[in-house]
Amino acid sequence: MNVPTHQADGLPAAYRAGMRRLAAGVCLITTSHEGERGGMIATAVTSVSAEPPTLLICVNRGASLFPLLQAAGAFCVNVLAADALPLVDVFSTATRRAERFGQGQWGMLPSGAPLCTEALVAFDCRVVKVIDWHSHSIFLGEVGAVLHHSVDARPLLYMDQRFHHLGEAPALTPPA
Repeated sequence: MNVPTHQADGLPAAYRAGMRRLAAGVCLITTSHEGERGGMIATAVTSVSAEPPTLLICVNRGASLFPLLQAAGAFCVNVLAADALPLVDVFSTATRRAERFGQGQWGMLPSGAPLCTEALVAFDCRVVKVIDWHSHSIFLGEVGAVLHHSVDARPLLYMDQRFHHLGEAPALTPPA
């Protein structure tokens, strides 16, 4: 392969360009504390373990959600469907913060985190550990409940600075 390992802008720029090639599911992270609700769109969501069920989310410490999430100690990972672009728009725009929970259908989870009832699946999580790493914090959340919605929809994906969805494609069987 005759491809440079980094660009003229250096390794951080090459890293960002490379990460744009990593397709990721789009999630809406929500939390609530003392009546104040907050949320943000995230692709940095990962399964950590099944025993106990644990997810991790990465949140920039400058994000408006960050202090609320720290205070609440709980969050919901709402996995979004391809038709959720209006939610993505309102939760991605700082100037539309007041409109965020006016879009979509909402419920409340036992943890107190807002539940997007239109999500493909929602994970209700209690923060069990926070790891600071430069500009971000990694929140490990032990899953207390999983809500599968009866939605026959395709997941929303993000890659190369654009949103995508899966088309009907044949399932591939891994080689034996």
